[in-house]
Amino acid sequence: MQKSRCPVITPISQEILAKSRLNGARKAIYSVNGDTYIGEWKDNKKHGRGIQKWKSKKLIYEGFWQNGKRCGQGVLAVVEKNGSHTKIYSGMWKDDKRHGYGENWYSCFEFYEGEWFAGKRSGWGRHYYKDGSMYEGEWLNDKRCGNGILRLRNVAPLNVTRS
Repeated sequence: MQKSRCPVITPISQEILAKSRLNGARKAIYSVNGDTYIGEWKDNKKHGRGIQKWKSKKLIYEGFWQNGKRCGQGVLAVVEKNGSHTKIYSGMWKDDKRHGYGENWYSCFEFYEGEWFAGKRSGWGRHYYKDGSMYEGEWLNDKRCGNGILRLRNVAPLNVTRS
């Protein structure tokens, strides 16, 4: 059998598909809904370091990704009308949820620092409330649970045990 001397022609659709596969760093990817992502990819999924902006939610995340989900160290913030960013959460992520140690701001006057599990406060942490009180202790499923100290504003500390 004799080899053909004609060049192999790849259909244009296959060329476009090959060029659109996402691997490595990309300058920017824009979605039709206005969201943008700048960062690294692996097998068409966000993977590595990157910045995601959600236009409709007015949120921005800068940090690490794994298989298309936030994973590792990252910061989530609100994009204000003047373009500045107000931090909401800074800490560890796993499977697109807060997981591990992190700090969460609920408002300018309310703040939590401590452990997270699957998107909920779980483990040891401190919650500073807007009324000036503070709880330091154990959390489970986003609720105070176990040993802890509740310090009320202008009142002596109170040991708390909840089940």
